[in-house]
Amino acid sequence: MFGVAKKLHESTPFDTSTVISITVFISLICLCIIIGHLLEKNRWANESIASLLLGIVSGGVVLLIHKGQNSRILVFNEELFFIYLLPPIIFNAGFQVKKKQFFKNFSTILSFGVLGTLISFCLVSSGVLFLLKKIGLTQLSTNDYLALGAILSATDSVCTLQVLNQDDTPLLYSIVFGEGVVNDATSIVLFNAVQSLDLSNLSSMTALALLGTFLYLFVTSTLLGVFVGLLSAFIIKKLYIGRHSTDREIALMMLMAYLSYMIAELMDLSGILTVFFCGVVMSHYTWHNVSESSRITAKHAFATMSFISETFIFLYVGMDTLDIDKWKESSSSAGTYLAVSSAMLALVLIGRAAFIFPLASILNYMKRDSDKKIDLSTQFIVWWAGLMRGAVTVALSYNAFSGSGEVSNERSLMISCTIIVVLFSTLLFGTVTKPLIRAILGAPRHAVSYASDIPSLEYLDFPFLEIQDNQEANVNGGEGEGEGEGEPQRRRGFSLLMKYPTGAVHHIWRKFDDKFMRPVFGGRGFVPYEPASPTGAAETTHEH
Repeated sequence: MFGVAKKLHESTPFDTSTVISITVFISLICLCIIIGHLLEKNRWANESIASLLLGIVSGGVVLLIHKGQNSRILVFNEELFFIYLLPPIIFNAGFQVKKKQFFKNFSTILSFGVLGTLISFCLVSSGVLFLLKKIGLTQLSTNDYLALGAILSATDSVCTLQVLNQDDTPLLYSIVFGEGVVNDATSIVLFNAVQSLDLSNLSSMTALALLGTFLYLFVTSTLLGVFVGLLSAFIIKKLYIGRHSTDREIALMMLMAYLSYMIAELMDLSGILTVFFCGVVMSHYTWHNVSESSRITAKHAFATMSFISETFIFLYVGMDTLDIDKWKESSSSAGTYLAVSSAMLALVLIGRAAFIFPLASILNYMKRDSDKKIDLSTQFIVWWAGLMRGAVTVALSYNAFSGSGEVSNERSLMISCTIIVVLFSTLLFGTVTKPLIRAILGAPRHAVSYASDIPSLEYLDFPFLEIQDNQEANVNGGEGEGEGEGEPQRRRGFSLLMKYPTGAVHHIWRKFDDKFMRPVFGGRGFVPYEPASPTGAAETTHEH
């Protein structure tokens, strides 16, 4: 009997080491789930930190089993991270994000995510160029220093999902996480740009070319995500796929979301932005077009895939920390490790502070309503929560310093020190963020209804952006609060538009959405076919 089993084992198409590695990782993920459940109410720890620590411990155990020769179970591969693990996390974040809060703070998010990342990139690149040469590193090129600036400017949006809660701290979550998504996309665009930059042919147009490239990638990636999301909504609404199979509905949503990411990568666009906005559009239209059972299943399926990917990433990074081969490749002393890591971490702190506080002050100055301003305590939390560095940083570091055939001691040192910064920032800032929020901001406050931001929202119903004759204006004016003249009412509409631009734009968008978008793409108010109902097809209606 054992001979037959041995023959079957020898004929298996799988490599034994691969089976063992996957078995170990699945077991560790199960253990992380249990530990995360036990730490649910803990104010200090969270699942991402627990997964990271468990990965470090597991790597240490493997290192002992191999008698200090090798700790690798799986080799860190940036392609595995960017192609398989990151898309479900970013898509689910876009799918679950509170859209009103996100777009309400969109100008702040763009300012921090784009302009702030550029400021941090310039400061960190200049800092590493100056400090690392002072430490004695001479083998790195200028492109390497620029790449380090992009790498260290990438925040960890994955860990933000674990640390912040969009129900307890909606403003913080929307700003920090939204900035993180845009920041990751900006950092990757900058990284790819400096990697292909020819420093021998620099000119005054280089900066403008980089800016133009980023704007092109940002707009094109966003439009691609919106297009695929709308296409999925149109197909599912028109074909009534749920009348035959709810599984097809969910499968089509998953595959089209992943397709948007892969098309973006194929076109050298930002897959992160594409799949994020695809998730936002799908949650606004497509999700409402599927059957009720598919809505519940899809929501939990997306969240589950995201959760497993997050846990896998932190386990992966934790275990890779004790990769003995990587540490042996660099012959640097402990003092060099400490000096380089400290310099990197200090530049991360300074680089983030250099744009958070000045940009927040500028944005506050431009806001007339004091309630909308970001106070100093909130600015500090935004600065602190965005200091975490994660898997994007590690993946870009591997891409920059181990992708070429030759790996020098200093290039290995950059990878090792980057991982040290990631571990230290995640463990320190990730652990302290929750208690710090409670200590500085107090108990969680529930968000106020968005409509309450504008006390006279009904006045925006007046067509102050349209041309009317005097008779229509007088009729509309008579429907107001006792104002008989159309012109004062129109001025009132313009004043509300100027005073509450975000709310006015939101209101105008809602009217446009109800009148033009939802009749074509479905969404809230659309009643899909329910297979369980024999009269489901007859009862299908539209609400506008």
